Amino acid sequence: MIQLEGVTKVYRAGAAEVRALDNVDLTIKAGELVAIMGPSGSGKTTMMNILGCLDSPTSGRYLLDGIDVSDLDDDQLADVRGRKIGFVFQSYNLLSRTSAVVNVELPLLYSNTRSRRTRAAAALAEVGLADRAEHLPNELSGGQQQRVAIARALVTEPAVLLADEPTGNLDSTASGEIARMLVKLSDAGRTVVLITHETEIASYAKRVVKLLDGRVVADSGGPDKNRHGAGDRDAAANGNDAGDGVSVTEVAN
Repeated sequence: MIQLEGVTKVYRAGAAEVRALDNVDLTIKAGELVAIMGPSGSGKTTMMNILGCLDSPTSGRYLLDGIDVSDLDDDQLADVRGRKIGFVFQSYNLLSRTSAVVNVELPLLYSNTRSRRTRAAAALAEVGLADRAEHLPNELSGGQQQRVAIARALVTEPAVLLADEPTGNLDSTASGEIARMLVKLSDAGRTVVLITHETEIASYAKRVVKLLDGRVVADSGGPDKNRHGAGDRDAAANGNDAGDGVSVTEVAN
């Protein structure tokens, strides 16, 4: 599904050179929920931009759903973004005077998609908001607004969902609701990449990858080993062993 092979990203300003990513290899399989963590300057944002086809690597290869996107031009990248990637951000970016269902419809306006309203309603139902379709954003809680944003990301049926600090503006209760929603989507076969600095939120992921100085310095494994999830999180909260290998706490520190 997602494969980075020796990906390096270098930014230059005059004589200065910054390696935001340095020879990164990473494979994420279909249906995985992977959390990417790291301190400021670790390369998280650069990785998200490359995974989201918002930027291209200086060297190396990036394959997304079988497509080598490493050398695509801006128009080709835009086409891949529209067809293959759904974005969820820290701020919900909803139109304030527009109902939830119309907000979800917006990505479909750029195509000749038929039955936009039907697809938008189905996406809202997938995130548990079928009964809030006609509500305006100010009539929804923060967690519900973020679920509308997730539905908007899903309505184009993307190959991968990229969530950049999706709980950053939420309280702990709403954050847990969003994290469990991402787990549910992953369990249903969606590929989810979660960028977060919150250990508690990362603990819902099946796999945790840590970046430092542009390199992968820890990886809790893959989909078949060292799995983390809501059940493991609850076990850890009760003082029980959450599994072998790298723990989420170890990865976050």
